[in-house]
Amino acid sequence: MKRVIRVVVVDDEPMVCKFLRTILNTADDVEVVAEAHDGAAGIAEIRRHRPGVVLMDLRMPGMDGITAIEHLAGEADPPVIVVLTTFDADQYVLRALRAGASGFLVKSTPPEDLIGLVRVASEGHTVLSPAAARRLVAASSDSSGARERLADLTPREVEVLKLLGEGLSNAQIAGRLFLAEATIKGYVSRMLDKLGCANRTQAGLLAHEAGLV
Repeated sequence: MKRVIRVVVVDDEPMVCKFLRTILNTADDVEVVAEAHDGAAGIAEIRRHRPGVVLMDLRMPGMDGITAIEHLAGEADPPVIVVLTTFDADQYVLRALRAGASGFLVKSTPPEDLIGLVRVASEGHTVLSPAAARRLVAASSDSSGARERLADLTPREVEVLKLLGEGLSNAQIAGRLFLAEATIKGYVSRMLDKLGCANRTQAGLLAHEAGLV
C-alpha cells in the first residue's frame, strides 16, 4: 500500500489554504487533512490528525507561527514543520528554524515544485527555497559563538556536519565519505545531541554560521 503523506496547513489567509489544498491533493500520495488560521487552532488540528508534514505561516493573529512551533517542538513526537514565508521575514525564519522548524518555503514557490518539496520534507530532509536560502545564510553570517559549539565534535563529525550543511542526505554523505548509511545516521544522531540541535535543519544552519559551508 502506498504511503500517504498527511498534511496540515496553518495560514491566516483562507485563499492560501485553499490554493495549497488544491495543489497538494492532486498527488495520489499527499492529502491535506486539515487547515487552521492561527497557531492555537493549528496546534489543535495537528494533535488531532497527527500529520507527517505541517506547512506553517509565521505572521498570524492570536498565536503566531513561531510560538506554535515552539509548543510543537517540545512534544514527544513532533511533526515535520515547514515554514511558509515571504522574503521580508528573514529574522523570523531564523527564529523559527532555531525553534524546531525543518525548513522554509516562500509563498511564491511554483505549484509544480510544491508536491516534490513536501515529499522531501516528509523524508526528514531540510527544505529550503534556493533564493531564500541565500538570504538566510547572509542573515546568519554575523552569529557569534558558532565555532565554539563545535568544540566537542570529532573531526569526522565536523566533516559530516559540513556535508549536512551543504544539504546532502545521509545516503549522499555516506557515498561521499565511503561509509555505510547506518554509520552516517549514528554520526548525525550523536552530533545533534552534542550540539543541542533539534533536527538536521538546525545543525545545517549552525554549519553555515560556523563558516563550514
